[in-house]
Amino acid sequence: MPENRTTMEDKLRKNIQVGSPAGRKQPRITLTADDHDRLSALVRAATGTMPEVASCLAEELDRASILPRGQAAEDIVCIGSQLEYRDEAAGTVRTVTLVYPGEADISQGKVSVLTPIGIALIGLKAGQSITWETRNGTVRELTLLGVRQPQDA
Repeated sequence: MPENRTTMEDKLRKNIQVGSPAGRKQPRITLTADDHDRLSALVRAATGTMPEVASCLAEELDRASILPRGQAAEDIVCIGSQLEYRDEAAGTVRTVTLVYPGEADISQGKVSVLTPIGIALIGLKAGQSITWETRNGTVRELTLLGVRQPQDA
């Protein structure tokens, strides 16, 4: 087998979902039951006005592991989490808070979960990397460096 080919076992060992589109990194993600419920309602509400975005978020919800109701999500990105990530292409580090669309304000570092990067971030754990597609079709990679929950921030 050529050295540059990744086997299915290697992908599983690296915690990357097999079968991701165009070889993109899609690490396993985890959501709280409350976030899953609220985001599912958001998908239904956005389907008529933002079908592509709603479809992308629905795909993330479908592949997520759901924590039992009441279980804390200390190390995963939830709605309201403050997080730090690195854009792997640019090498820049940003700190943002993931919010619902009505609370989004990029000048205050509040990123909507209904944006491509917001969808990429939801459910990640520190240390995980994911590739995602920007609105203009560019594929980017980011690595989550740290997460603080609203009660910790």
